[in-house]
Amino acid sequence: MSTAVKVVVVYYSATGTTAELAREIGQAAEKAGAEVRLRRAAELAPDAAVDASPGWRAHITAEADVAGAVPDDVVWADAVIFGTPTRFGNVAAQLKQFIDTLGGLWARGLLADKVYSGFVTSATLHGGQESTLLALYNSVHHFGGVLVTPGYTDPSKFTDGNPYGTSHVAGQGDFPVDDTARTAARVQAERVVRLAGLLRAAPAAP
Repeated sequence: MSTAVKVVVVYYSATGTTAELAREIGQAAEKAGAEVRLRRAAELAPDAAVDASPGWRAHITAEADVAGAVPDDVVWADAVIFGTPTRFGNVAAQLKQFIDTLGGLWARGLLADKVYSGFVTSATLHGGQESTLLALYNSVHHFGGVLVTPGYTDPSKFTDGNPYGTSHVAGQGDFPVDDTARTAARVQAERVVRLAGLLRAAPAAP
């Protein structure tokens, strides 16, 4: 049986920026020794809306080989890292819909005592990044999860300035993920893997 920490990165991305951050976080977690699943939340928008944005349709096509998230991915994981673009300062409906399907697992106590963390993208500077992460973390408290954020635990955090989670300003998809965001992703992934490993190794409660 594998002793590696199991991490699932569950994200929603419309045009690819959040997906790029998800891959960066997943790769950093793997380099930190974790077994990683990368999973996308299902698209809920109608075809008319998707087709009105060439970038949106192109991204859906490009991500066709990424497995869709299912509740069993969360059961499998020691740590869950959620990613979302901001939607009016809140979690995107597509990711929230996936979280809402976890009620049965919550009722059985299968969401508790895992590590959870989050990352976010926005079109504009600030743009609801912190409020989106705080809204996302409300669900973690209900799960009985262990919330692990990057905080200011690494000197690089004083450059990106977001202790709540990795964040990136994407504009209209024309601001690519930069080195600051990639460093933030690495710091967050390494912290999640390390603390999830410590939690898993702790003696079970009597």
